[in-house]
Amino acid sequence: MRIVDAKVIVTCPGRNFVTLKIVTDQGVHGIGDATLNGREQAVVAYLNEHVVPLLIGRDPRKIEDTWQFLYRGAYWRRGPVTMRAIAAVDVALWDIKAKMAGLPLYDMLGGKSREGVLVYGHANGGDIAETVDEVERYVGLGYKAVRAQSGIPGVDKAYGVGRGQMYYEPADATLPTETVWSTSKYLNHAPKLFDALRERVGFGVELLHDAHHRLTPMEAARLGRSLEPYNLFWLEDVTPAENQEAFRLIRQHTTTPLAVGEVFNTIWDCKDLIQEQLIDFIRATIVGAGGITHLRRIADFASVWQIRTGCHGATDLSPVTMGAALHFDSWVPNFGIQEYMRHSPETDAVFPHAYRFEDGLLSPGEASGHGVDIDEALAAKYPYEPKQLPVARLEDGTMWNW
Repeated sequence: MRIVDAKVIVTCPGRNFVTLKIVTDQGVHGIGDATLNGREQAVVAYLNEHVVPLLIGRDPRKIEDTWQFLYRGAYWRRGPVTMRAIAAVDVALWDIKAKMAGLPLYDMLGGKSREGVLVYGHANGGDIAETVDEVERYVGLGYKAVRAQSGIPGVDKAYGVGRGQMYYEPADATLPTETVWSTSKYLNHAPKLFDALRERVGFGVELLHDAHHRLTPMEAARLGRSLEPYNLFWLEDVTPAENQEAFRLIRQHTTTPLAVGEVFNTIWDCKDLIQEQLIDFIRATIVGAGGITHLRRIADFASVWQIRTGCHGATDLSPVTMGAALHFDSWVPNFGIQEYMRHSPETDAVFPHAYRFEDGLLSPGEASGHGVDIDEALAAKYPYEPKQLPVARLEDGTMWNW
């Protein structure tokens, strides 16, 4: 059995996605996601120029060897571009292997550990009242867990407050939109949001919140402590994690559960955070962390310290990653929760999929492989559109973390 074709498909049904399709000499194909939001063409070039030529003639069943070949053989390892390219190959090969066996992907990984995957949606509003209403709406849709973000008085275009309610996409312009940030205003406002939420929805709904790398370690500690009375499921990305030791200071001051990792690319990015138990949830993704093969290693490593998974699942990942993630989530023993931002109807049409939402849980479906495909004819009707993520500045003009 050999790979006879591999091609990169770029489409923009409302936002840009990069998909790798691998075809075997037996006519079986698999697809993987390689999307890097705002930097898509960098991965396209890496795949077309450096990875696709290496795949032709290889045995698609040798998933581990191919992973090692692309990782160790490149010499220049890691990074978001390289690891997304590897992830696309890895997921496509797992898709092929499961299809050849006639099994859903979770059975190839070892079978289900649960009957449904707990997911959380995104509720946001221009102010606290709107956000509270949105959380209630998500609860009405069946969600058992909701991430809540609110506009902040005096802060224009606060993070997490999107232009739409169900299909939020932050990459919005050819050149980055500039936003303004005030940490002090945010720190004073956030506890008021969760006070209002617990007053309205009680403690029967899991609530989550994302600080999006905006805080220093001590500011993060202050936020975590101020939110302790509201029993959050987690507080996400409170400070940039390039310095893993920063979380040690935060941990000393708050018992609010901490989640981080959507920007991580390898196990080395989270090694200290995990083995020193400085976080509670690891949010590395299949597409960002080199595919199913490598994310399994991260999850197994985390399980030793009773740290659970909480994979990133925003709309900057295509339905291909969501489908693969749900098979991974169904198997992984130390599962925590899965982020679930719904794609637009146009995206769902380009990527027909077997997964479905019911009563606050997602099911990956029973189709062989990961259950997601691409309609190439329809994808061709949505050409690539250059779009970039916003940037943030402090009120005095200093560049900050978006």
